[in-house]
Amino acid sequence: MRRIAIASLLASLLTSFGAASAFAADVKVEGAWVRGTTPSQKATGAFMRLTSAQGAALVGASSPIAGKAEVHEMKMVADNMKMSPVQKLALPAGKTVELKPGGYHVMLLDLKEPVKDGDIVKLTLEIEQGGKREQITVDAAVRPLGDMSTHEHMH
Repeated sequence: MRRIAIASLLASLLTSFGAASAFAADVKVEGAWVRGTTPSQKATGAFMRLTSAQGAALVGASSPIAGKAEVHEMKMVADNMKMSPVQKLALPAGKTVELKPGGYHVMLLDLKEPVKDGDIVKLTLEIEQGGKREQITVDAAVRPLGDMSTHEHMH
């Protein structure tokens, strides 16, 4: 009887682990990069392409180099560029959502140190799908401060 209970518990744990692993793999992250900063700069942006196989939402982010990270949107309002946080960025099934300069991006605030070309920044993205939340860890290459491109650098 005890073996059956242990086997049942183990099967349940393995099923749960498998579901979590499949969920994390459901969102593909490509071309992640962070804009470099000047020594006194306390904020920068992180950019990437996100594709969800079954539809999800980006609901948060964090990084060990920042005191705070937020998902932001930049848009034109009455001939002025406005930036504001968004609570949830939809990732429609099968469609790539690009986080890029001048659009949606992850804002890294209260930087603990400058970031320079060639550094790698760890980012944790919080993804929501079907009422459940999962975290994805991403390594983002730092590009020079003046780089406004959205092309992917080869490293």
